[in-house]
Amino acid sequence: MRLFGYARVSTSQQSLDIQIKALKEAGVKASRIFSDKVSGSHVQRDGLSLLRVKIEEGDVILVKKLDRLGRDTADMIALIKEFDNMGVAVRFLDDGISTEGTMGKMIVTILSAVAQAERQRILERTNEGRIEAKAKGVKFGRKRTIDAEKISALRKNGIGATDIARQMGIGRSTVYKSLNESDK
Repeated sequence: MRLFGYARVSTSQQSLDIQIKALKEAGVKASRIFSDKVSGSHVQRDGLSLLRVKIEEGDVILVKKLDRLGRDTADMIALIKEFDNMGVAVRFLDDGISTEGTMGKMIVTILSAVAQAERQRILERTNEGRIEAKAKGVKFGRKRTIDAEKISALRKNGIGATDIARQMGIGRSTVYKSLNESDK
């Protein structure tokens, strides 16, 4: 029996460190830990694909939490079935469950459905909050860092949009957008 590990975070700004540390503490060699920095809403992930190639019958895959393997119930069931057909078990460290045995598979299936439902609720709450914030006048997106007054002054001095863009280190489209907004 060989131990493999899988870790995943949803974005490249998040850290895998806590998951990888837990996998190593559980006995997984660093060379057998596979990871992804991408959404778990689908199974087309480089780290997961490589893990699927490396595992063999009798191996065990350790994952810190159920939702790190995936968020979509149908995908999770398909993955677990694929691993089961290969004779590979999956153990979830924090959840204390495993796909070993009939009850383990059933519990994992139920929990994946719960994880997917929670993800949907989070998306709904986020969208509701965003809609409410917009209605209250909250502006989303990056704060402007351009000096609209300087752009306007340069234009009034007869300087063209291309030269303004070069001087200020911004795109011409940004110059035009700023000028159009100041005309309103």
